[in-house]
Amino acid sequence: MKYRKLGNTGLKVSEISLGSWLTYGGYVEQENAAQSIRTAYDLGINFFDTANVYERGEAEKVVGATLKDFPRESYVLATKVFGEMGDGPNDRGLSRKHIKEQCDASLKRLGLDYIDVYYCHRYDPHTPVEETLRALDDLVSQGKVLYIGVSEWTPSQMALAHALADKYLLDRIVVNQPVYNMFNRYIEKEVIPLGEQIGIGQVVFSPLAQGLLTGKYKSIQDIPEGSRAAKLDWVRKGITEEKIAQVNQLDLVAQDLNITVGQLALAWILRQPNVSSALVGASSPQQIEENAKASEVELTPEVLEQIEQILTDKTTVL
Repeated sequence: MKYRKLGNTGLKVSEISLGSWLTYGGYVEQENAAQSIRTAYDLGINFFDTANVYERGEAEKVVGATLKDFPRESYVLATKVFGEMGDGPNDRGLSRKHIKEQCDASLKRLGLDYIDVYYCHRYDPHTPVEETLRALDDLVSQGKVLYIGVSEWTPSQMALAHALADKYLLDRIVVNQPVYNMFNRYIEKEVIPLGEQIGIGQVVFSPLAQGLLTGKYKSIQDIPEGSRAAKLDWVRKGITEEKIAQVNQLDLVAQDLNITVGQLALAWILRQPNVSSALVGASSPQQIEENAKASEVELTPEVLEQIEQILTDKTTVL
């Protein structure tokens, strides 16, 4: 496993990181989830990601209970705040009150004294950014949080936060967690250039496009009833015959390199500028073993050009 700096910091994280969205605490049986985390750790993955809203705290409990078997200094743990955690008017958002209370609740569920990376899960239009930054800065000063980040904020929102942090001498945002994969490349236009300019690294989620880039679908008819892809409308809409055809072409490239198409997709992400880590999910130890190997894959300029041709060719057919 190779490691990279998280944004413009001295913190080093594994190129492949392990998340727990829609898996740990509900979708995946607890022991299988724990074994996936242990396997990831044994493979050199040191960056683990969760959030308070994943199964209303249950994912944090699974992650925390498993990682307690390892030295605290040997891994980097991220969790998040913003989403709804109760029925009250202050049980969501990025107010000082919600951030303080949810940080304490996350620490209790995780069984830890501090969180390495604390994300604002989304932007809160109802709370002044300065209030949010001051609350996060307090957590850093108290030693409860080491680094702060955001997820899916726009370039203008991140630029505003950066300017306010500098103006009031508050702790800066150092990482953004956006969706990014071969089929969703919106961050290339503005987010990545901004990140390079002000020192915000990208820890990208959904690098395999919710399973599409693993090559498991040869046709839309292959989506099993009751599966996550079938249940989640936004995932289902992202799976088209055109994209499946492109994955089939990418699979031929991967075969020439003696790797899987999923490893090809992850290795491609790791060649992109400003990316600190690719965040994968795993419902079994075998999946994380396969994904981790992408850190070892080297893609030549010729292969990258071949990939780009496939991704930009709108005439690809099955």
